[in-house]
Parts: sequence; structure tokens; C-alpha cells
Amino acid sequence: MSAIARLDDVAMDVVHLTAPVSDADIAQLKLGDVVYLDGLLYTAREGVYRKVVDEGRGLPAGLAAMTNVNFHCSPAAAVRADGSYAMEAVTATASFRFGKSMSRWFAASGARVIVGKAGLTELAYREWFVPHGAIYLTTVGYGLGATYGRAIKRVVDVHWLAELGIAQALWVLEVERLGPFLVEGDREGRSLFALANREINLRLGEIYAGLPRYAQSRIGETTPEDEIV
Repeated sequence: MSAIARLDDVAMDVVHLTAPVSDADIAQLKLGDVVYLDGLLYTAREGVYRKVVDEGRGLPAGLAAMTNVNFHCSPAAAVRADGSYAMEAVTATASFRFGKSMSRWFAASGARVIVGKAGLTELAYREWFVPHGAIYLTTVGYGLGATYGRAIKRVVDVHWLAELGIAQALWVLEVERLGPFLVEGDREGRSLFALANREINLRLGEIYAGLPRYAQSRIGETTPEDEIV
């Protein structure tokens, strides 16, 4: 696998994965690859994490053998008159809120692929993901909930619906070509967004050097350079 040191090295190859995703397939993923998922996955967010990690209740029986893909999202679901379920959209949630639970979550669930709205650091990937051979996929932009929803073929099962409600329940979904997602955190603990930010920050000084002085300096406005993070 070629080294990725700069954004120019990111090839954005299209990859199709089938859940449960094998270690061999995970090992081949590169930062920036465009991923589509087939097979079974489940939604799990704060309510489920509390049950599994904090209360030690474990995943529903047999689920870990069915899939190792956890989507951090809020589904737009409804119960039909015949008792079946409809789910037409899924909105990803920011994964940083699960940070303190991630190591225990991997150990308890066997998850190896986390999908969510990116917001983790390279330190988080190295400390929580790398020891478990796990990777992180991020959704692409906002407003794609319905696009992702069209890839849901059926609701296989739902757990803890009465206790947690629609948004927080654990939904088991069969999906076909669910995506696009980007490989944001790879198996070595590197982050696509961190790579981009480092390159951007290197050039910010050049950009500001060519700009006129900021208009509000006379009333104590900070310099643009102070905003570089």
C-alpha cells in the first residue's frame, strides 16, 4: 500500500464492502477511499452504548455474528399499521460524543467499522480504534439522509424500541450500496481531516500576507492570524 503523506497522495478509490467486513478488507482501505456498504449493519448511539457499556447488558443475542458495522445515526423510522417498519432516511450524529465509551464498546460489541459524522482526532483513533483493528467512515456533507435511506432494503429487527424510542433504539438494517462514505480514520490511526488541516494551516500565512489590514483593528479586533487553529 502506497504511503499517504499529502492530500495529493489521496486517490479516493471506490471500494465496495460487505458486512461483516473482514480484517483483510479493512487492511486494504486507504485514507480518502470512497466506500459503499452492502449487507447488515446496526444503528447504535448513546442509549444503546449506556446499556451495552455502562450497564454491561451486551448486544442482542447473535448480532455480533451477523455484522461488525455500527452506524452512529438517528433513523427516520415509522411503525406501519401491520406492525412492520418503514425507514426512509438516516441522519448521522457526531461521533466525538461516544469517545469515552469507544474502547469498551469495541471490546463488548466486536465492532470493527464505525460510521458517523466525523469529529474524532488522530489521538482518538490511535488510542481507541487501532488496538481493536477498527476504522472510521464519515458521511459526506449534510442533507444526504434521504440518499442514505434509499439504500435501506429492509428493517431486519429493532431492539429496545419501547425503552429508548425511535432515534435511540438499536435498528438492524439490510442495506445495498449504502454510501458514499469516506475513510476518515484508517487502521494506522491517521485522519483524512487532520491531514487536510495540516496542509491548510501551512498555507494560511501566505493567504493572510496578501490581504489588506482588517477593518476593525481600531476597536480591538484580533488579527486574522490569531484565528488559525
